[in-house]
Amino acid sequence: MQILVIDDEAHIRKTTALTLDTLGHECDQAESGAHALSHLKKSSFDTAFLDLRLGNEDGLELIPKLLAFEPKLSIIVFTAYSSIDTAVEAMRRGAVDYIAKPFTPEQIRQSLARIETSQRLENRVVELESMLSPAETLANFVTREPLVQKLVETATKAAASAATILLLGESGTGKSMLARALHRNSPRRDNAFVTVACPSLSRELLESELFGHVRGAFTGAVGETWGKIKAAEGGTLFLDEIGELPLEIQPKLLRLLQEREYERVGDAKPRKANVRVIAATNRRLEDLVKEGKFREDLYYRLNVITIELPPLRQRPLDISVLAQEQLKMFANQSSHSTKEFTPSAMAAMQNYPWPGNMRELRNVIERAVILASSEKIDVNDFPDSLRGAQPAHAMIGNRVSLEELEREHIMRIIEIAGNMEEAAQILGIDPATLYRKRKRYAETTSPVSQLATSSAS
Repeated sequence: MQILVIDDEAHIRKTTALTLDTLGHECDQAESGAHALSHLKKSSFDTAFLDLRLGNEDGLELIPKLLAFEPKLSIIVFTAYSSIDTAVEAMRRGAVDYIAKPFTPEQIRQSLARIETSQRLENRVVELESMLSPAETLANFVTREPLVQKLVETATKAAASAATILLLGESGTGKSMLARALHRNSPRRDNAFVTVACPSLSRELLESELFGHVRGAFTGAVGETWGKIKAAEGGTLFLDEIGELPLEIQPKLLRLLQEREYERVGDAKPRKANVRVIAATNRRLEDLVKEGKFREDLYYRLNVITIELPPLRQRPLDISVLAQEQLKMFANQSSHSTKEFTPSAMAAMQNYPWPGNMRELRNVIERAVILASSEKIDVNDFPDSLRGAQPAHAMIGNRVSLEELEREHIMRIIEIAGNMEEAAQILGIDPATLYRKRKRYAETTSPVSQLATSSAS
């Protein structure tokens, strides 16, 4: 934490500062109320140790002045003239703890530990509130696809490490949900998960939001902010759409990743950061590097562990599972009695290419739950784009190759079979052949589905 020690005795300030430094905190010192307020005008602090007798000054009267500058400042009063009355009055004016002089390093450590616990709980409440929003309940990685199962295994191992993780995938494939799952399965789960949307702000505002700024750093900077890196201390910093990060900010991020240091805008003092960085993008960073839009050294620093989420069209075995999960969730949220899909509705979802991926699937099912007039969602409850996605057998006689019809038949058998070996037995082919075919199918979108959609339009 950033801590300010306010005491008129130099040896007390020095001893306290040495103790705080040993405990891993950064410390500034002030010998008077005026000096302390001057520090607060220039920098922000998490905690202040305040002596109640600063020469001729009354430390109790300084408490509300300090809080006026830094409302979230945790003030610990320490004094040799301790009494119940002064302790109660200090708490009434806004102090959070009270230590009698002479104090021990253990008393300091325990007092700070209580403050850290309180701050951690506040951050946890914020995270839990954000997780309750509908957009966050999509973090569902139940899968029948071997490719995605392997992805989840990699993510589970990566979560336990401190390594930087780069998430790749098309828009809507669930990168932010996976980032949150990585955080929840990491040793940092009790601290904050903080998101920075890189394309959402101008360069100046994004730099301030990420690193923080001091008062007067730029036009309109009438106060001070610590930024998202500070908010994520001890937790996870998620940089969404990192490919949109302006070139001017990239060297600062590189320094954060390499040296675990950063500086606020307008502040030359380096700050240490204990954060785990997860980045995500739907763009090819190597192409951006070739175009001169992304630093090569930053790319390699981000690319420690890479996890690529496949688009929904490459997860045919998961469509029904994911659809049922979404149906259950939205039916519970809306208190509707909708319980299942009709065969035609499920067939339409199986044959649709899902250009919007998981996000589109969620929206389609939420809409269907609201509009459905019975306990079963039918294809007529879907948008027009899905109504044209007919089962493969409906395409017989159209201008579709035997290879494509074979593909649709094989994928349907895989869907209904208990496992790949059973599917191979039903189809009368070798399991290795079936695995090769399914892998090839996953790399392309079915022209049968494309034809069905274009015919409907």
